[in-house]
Amino acid sequence: MAESAACPAFQLGKPRYDQSSFLGRLKHFVEIIDPSTLFVSERRLTECIKLLDEFKHGKLPPGVSDLQLWEAQKVTQAIIHPDTGEKIFMPFRMSGYVPFGTPIVVGLLLPNQTVVSTIFWQWLNQSHNACVNYSNRNATKVGLNVLIQKANRLSPATRMIIQRLIPFPAVASANICNVGLMRHNELSEGVDVLDENGNILGSSKIAAKHAIMETAFTRVVLPMPIFVLPPIIMSYLEKLPLLQMNRRLLLPIHSLVCLATFSLSLPLAISLFPQMSQIEVSQLEPEIAMATDCKVVTYNKGL
Repeated sequence: MAESAACPAFQLGKPRYDQSSFLGRLKHFVEIIDPSTLFVSERRLTECIKLLDEFKHGKLPPGVSDLQLWEAQKVTQAIIHPDTGEKIFMPFRMSGYVPFGTPIVVGLLLPNQTVVSTIFWQWLNQSHNACVNYSNRNATKVGLNVLIQKANRLSPATRMIIQRLIPFPAVASANICNVGLMRHNELSEGVDVLDENGNILGSSKIAAKHAIMETAFTRVVLPMPIFVLPPIIMSYLEKLPLLQMNRRLLLPIHSLVCLATFSLSLPLAISLFPQMSQIEVSQLEPEIAMATDCKVVTYNKGL
């Protein structure tokens, strides 16, 4: 009885948690980025796929609970590409984003970097995220580093903190450019808007602008805790007598701080807006407004 109250009835292909609330979206994305799915065996994956297939065809064995079905869907969606049906390479899974991305974040935040090391870590970050705006992010960070090094009026401690904060504006500005470059065609072609029954009413350029702005805002918020909190936290931790006497502990502690902030910021950022966002019909193009009696329609925000 307690399990049924805590676990909703299973719906194939649907989120387990309410996507209309921030808490529901947060729980949903915490499950999606769960790194434990990286260690699922081939046998377990096969069992999950089989269980979902049996549910789809109405041949589910007796005694299978909703919780088991939700877990099977979680595992399958974390590993199998929805379009190709093939296994996704570990570093490119959502569940692999934090564990494979944390070493890169640590590298980006290392103090006293040279121009060469800055470019290397930025290149590695670009490769991991498959971003297209490589030159913009590198130029921003390298340029800011050079300016800080020439700012002789700043105290060494202040200069160190500011240098560690440099990756954030560089990454945030590049993320905004990346969203615009990758999705610029939506501004001219629009995105599909759907009524309450899921029927496509047409393509809206206005909805496309909203979708791109929401995505760009998410991309700015995402690196904020990652690149702002660790430098501030480490500036205080480094003054502790323990770390003053054991400098070798700095890197592992720095890595743990980055891992914690990365794990926290990712689900928080991508939970800010619903995946299927809503917009009032009165704000859309006249031809779409005339095609429906609905007051509110939905569109896919994208990631």
